Amino acid sequence: MLRHRGTVELHTPRLTLRRFTQADAQAMFDAWAHDARVTRFLTWAPHASPETTRELLEGWCARYAEPACYNWAMEHEGKLIGNISVVRHSEQSESAELGYCMGYDFWNRGLMTEAVSAVRDFLFGEVGFHRLEISHAVKNPGSGRVAQKCGFRYEGTKRDYFKCSGGEYLDIAFTGLLRSDWENERRV
Repeated sequence: MLRHRGTVELHTPRLTLRRFTQADAQAMFDAWAHDARVTRFLTWAPHASPETTRELLEGWCARYAEPACYNWAMEHEGKLIGNISVVRHSEQSESAELGYCMGYDFWNRGLMTEAVSAVRDFLFGEVGFHRLEISHAVKNPGSGRVAQKCGFRYEGTKRDYFKCSGGEYLDIAFTGLLRSDWENERRV
């Protein structure tokens, strides 16, 4: 049985993972929400204005009242740089899928791997999920490397599985990690 705790603040050596506030709209817009390089493989198009970001955050912040809401703002050196969240979960299967994005200026520094590792450890260790999943566009191998570095195993690719905001159909690779794999890795 899952022990939902909601979006609690997490810390890594370089990051603070915390709840979003509506005051984050401008920083989120500036760091990644307006950037087509970041949103290229996502369901949503780049935001046209900070007002669009503000409206999105209004909904996100309202969901924090739900104990099964897991949606973190990523801060690095006091600056908002990205987002990591549980995009869907199953109570019955005790499984969850993670989604993440980060400002282009912060790519290739290991920061997302650090964030995913912290969230993975929290979701397995504190909440009690049995399985975590990450899917990514095959054309976005960097996202796949993050999953691999965090112990997720490749489980297959679905062709033309996802239509991104730009209208392109993308092949999506699926990775998964079981709590037993995570526990075994921690024992080594």
